Amino acid sequence: MLGLSALGTVHTAFALVAVVCGYAMIFRSGRIGADLSFGKAYIVCTAITCLTGFGLFRHGGFNIAHGLGALTLVVLGVAVAAGRSREVSRLAIYVETLGYSLTLFFHMIPGMTETFTRLPVGSPWFSGPEDPKLQQVIGLILLAFLVLMAWQVRRIWKTPASGHRTFAA
Repeated sequence: MLGLSALGTVHTAFALVAVVCGYAMIFRSGRIGADLSFGKAYIVCTAITCLTGFGLFRHGGFNIAHGLGALTLVVLGVAVAAGRSREVSRLAIYVETLGYSLTLFFHMIPGMTETFTRLPVGSPWFSGPEDPKLQQVIGLILLAFLVLMAWQVRRIWKTPASGHRTFAA
């Protein structure tokens, strides 16, 4: 299937579940969190996606995508830890919310790269990870995520401290 190995297929399946859960929570609740529906699925599928990605070498040996996977695991761990502290620290709410949003953005970089260097079959939209058009698309996605994260910060800021436990839930 589109040149995917068995591990690549599993990796892609978990990534798709994570992305669908992530966007569903963003559109429904304005944030991703372990306390929300689909939150635990997002976290687990994102972690599995990163771990399975370490076994994929379509573009040679260890590359920037593997580094992004490691960074994603670190940010995911920080966001999970912050989520456990959100009851006692308002700063933890910011760290958790922005951390999960950042991991969703991180999903988009290899997702866009791998999808559109393979599709449409026979005439992919982009020639490879270094294609300037692909880099422009990723730049636009980054801009959209920065706007999303600014909106999330504003929303947290406007939520009274007494109500931070139920922010966007």
